[in-house]
Amino acid sequence: MSSSINERITTIRSSLPNSVRLIAVTKQVSTEVMRSAYAAGVRDFAESRIQEATSKQVELQDLTDITWHFIGHLQSNKAKKALSQFTWIHSVDNLQLAQRLNQLAQELGVSPQVCLQVKILLDPNKAGWSVPELLTDLPALNECKNLQIQGLMTIPPAGLDDAEITYVFNNTHKLAEEIQKQNWSNIKMQHLSMGMSGDYKLAVQAGATMVRLGTILFGDR
Repeated sequence: MSSSINERITTIRSSLPNSVRLIAVTKQVSTEVMRSAYAAGVRDFAESRIQEATSKQVELQDLTDITWHFIGHLQSNKAKKALSQFTWIHSVDNLQLAQRLNQLAQELGVSPQVCLQVKILLDPNKAGWSVPELLTDLPALNECKNLQIQGLMTIPPAGLDDAEITYVFNNTHKLAEEIQKQNWSNIKMQHLSMGMSGDYKLAVQAGATMVRLGTILFGDR
């Protein structure tokens, strides 16, 4: 098992440009398998459930150079735990959550890296800002001084073809450029977290800097 994971990771990492960070999505993946991924060079691990992440982080605490990413829907009552356990939060999906994280970050003395989750196409199944909502909220987000806002995250709606997925990714990139041009003091657009196992190649072509890969690395959970 570990040799096939090693091969898959090596192949995918070698196919990615140096500018793209491979985030291994380890939901329902054992710590034993995660150690294999670590041995293959992975240092960025993503979880979508706080509870599952907690036990894994304890078991893997000897691997001190792991960067932990939170990619799931974050309820505000879990925000404090997320801040204490994760360096990156990719799924900041509304202003109230951003403001709550900002307040808690100040109390905890941390400065998390965050992405703002945006929906280019309407999708009732996913959280996130619509483009007009995000543009409206930028002044308030810029006041969240304890958050390092680094870019955008997006997940295309299910059932799209490649052209439609590419449209989503390209427009996320354009939105990031538009926001960058506004020269906010506390909002940077250096990262685009987009692309998963089925569409990461399209995301990379559209300018992704972080791809979130699970199934293609670890198989079906």
